[in-house]
Amino acid sequence: MPQWLEIALRTLMAVGILFVMTKLLGKRQVTQLSVFEYITGITIGSLAAYISLDMEADWYLGLVALSVWVAVSLAIEFLQLKSKKIRDFVDGKGTILIKDGKILEDNLLKERISTDELMEQLRRKNAFKVADVEFAIMEPSGEINVLFNREHQPLTSKHLGIQVAPEQEPQIVIMDGNVMDEPLATIGLSRGWLSAELEKTGITVENVYLGQVDAYGQLYVDLYDDQIKVPEPQKKAALFATLKKCEADLEMFGIATDSKEAKKMYEKCSKQLQTLISDLKPMLHR
Repeated sequence: MPQWLEIALRTLMAVGILFVMTKLLGKRQVTQLSVFEYITGITIGSLAAYISLDMEADWYLGLVALSVWVAVSLAIEFLQLKSKKIRDFVDGKGTILIKDGKILEDNLLKERISTDELMEQLRRKNAFKVADVEFAIMEPSGEINVLFNREHQPLTSKHLGIQVAPEQEPQIVIMDGNVMDEPLATIGLSRGWLSAELEKTGITVENVYLGQVDAYGQLYVDLYDDQIKVPEPQKKAALFATLKKCEADLEMFGIATDSKEAKKMYEKCSKQLQTLISDLKPMLHR
């Protein structure tokens, strides 16, 4: 067999083995790797290159070494799941860098972080003043997480006492011009409904790069042609406007009628509708 062909075949085999081994090790971003996992990743890559290119040694020796590294890594991950002490030993513990708005210089020195590096990491978290930070900790992955003082935390609906509706995951129903049947079925919709919604805007499925349906059954589409402007769904706004019009009509009928019973009925219905609108407002104003 020609040498170039043997190298090509061994490389393809190494790619397949590497893919299987990395799938076994699970999903982690580079910033989430522990020191041991980082070393394991480098070593596995080196062993894969050895299997591909070292023509003087038997290829299965590299496979044995690769299997041992993966087995040890899996064993350590399993032990980490079972024991916090092992997690702390392998991954390390988080280090507090700022507490009560004060920088802990000894901990910075321990982690070998300069003031410039600390400020850079804080700016990435939108913390431009150390005094605004209540608490900052360096995680074992190396990432720095920040807790702002209460007066510098962003306002939420809870702070303002505003009730909002729960949000559900939007479903992608069109991708690359193709209809996705499973997400449609998940939210109880059909291709017929989707076709009807697209016809309202004069768009064909083939022209849609991405289509999503939110928890309220509204379809949002992104087209291949970015020059075409697609109007956003107005179902919730139209429903809210209709309810407000009904409320105003009931009030007007109550004012216009001379019958006391009818006036009382209109006022009662108007108050009930007003309560309903108040309850639905968080969902209709998203």
